[in-house]
Amino acid sequence: MGIHVASIAGFVALIFCGHVNAAPAYFVFGDSLVDSGNNNYVATTARANSYPYGIDYPTHRATGRFSNGLNIADFISRKLGAESVLPYLDPSINGDALLRGANFASAGVGILNDTGVQFANIIRIPQQFAYFEEYQRRVAQILGEAETERLVEEALVSITLGGNDYVNNYYLLPVSLRSVQFTVPDYTEYIVSEYEKYLRQLYDLGGRRVLVTSTGPLGCAPGVKATRSRNGECAAELQRAASLFNSQLRSLINRLNGEASAQVFTFADSYSMNMGIFSNPAAYGFVDSTNACCGQGANNGVGLCTAASNVCSNRDTHLYWDNYHPSERANKIIVDQFFEGSSSVMSPLNLRQMMKFED
Repeated sequence: MGIHVASIAGFVALIFCGHVNAAPAYFVFGDSLVDSGNNNYVATTARANSYPYGIDYPTHRATGRFSNGLNIADFISRKLGAESVLPYLDPSINGDALLRGANFASAGVGILNDTGVQFANIIRIPQQFAYFEEYQRRVAQILGEAETERLVEEALVSITLGGNDYVNNYYLLPVSLRSVQFTVPDYTEYIVSEYEKYLRQLYDLGGRRVLVTSTGPLGCAPGVKATRSRNGECAAELQRAASLFNSQLRSLINRLNGEASAQVFTFADSYSMNMGIFSNPAAYGFVDSTNACCGQGANNGVGLCTAASNVCSNRDTHLYWDNYHPSERANKIIVDQFFEGSSSVMSPLNLRQMMKFED
């Protein structure tokens, strides 16, 4: 009896993945909320590669994450039972590290290609997807095409987009081309229609367990309040825009799942999760949900987080690390809700259900 090629591929898969019940692979697409260092390898100003970023990371050094420590993608990896997936542009992503998945995210990107143009050379979504295709070709050389297809279909895929299309496009000060071209409702409808194309492409690329996160409460970010709020309250216009976007995105997810006759996409209501913390920080062990830990000026939200900035002594008491990004502890609380949240915030499935994890 001869040995089939498929059997060899399966055997190789076991060698590289360690055992039959290895953690599923994880693929990350999106912006600075989930970028774990890709922008360190491109010529862009959208970087978090210097102190005090990474002050609470295990190495206490900046890694390219827009966090004092771990970001959302890191905590998802840990929930999956694996080490953090590496940035795809990291030269060390090969062998076993490659088979764990890859992070393609890039700070500054949005749904639209003209979002974040001020940062230059960020890895826009079409290029992130091109890297994903390249990734699959690389893995196929190790496992074969059938095993690679299975690895991708059984993997968790997450995509985090939308916030920059408002903050770093439509609402750019003093005035943006998009705000002249569109009303907020028309702009929202436009970017959601563009997002639909990307979600369909993710499906075509093999994604069958796809986490789609909403935008957070954009108007409550210290950076927004510092420039658009006169009384320190959340900026109402950006709050309305975020709510409109999230509502349409949820409806899109429901429609795509209906077309697929399967629960391929799940919607994470990050807006509600973050507002729950913002509105009642003490219930989550936070002292400050208004000011950034690292920054300067009003709400510590003016400009960048740098070595010259004010830095709070206890990052675990702050919801926001810098002018736009949650603290490490806030990231962990959000990811816990991704996995355990009820249908009010995770629809139609939370990640424990989507990944079919046993209790």
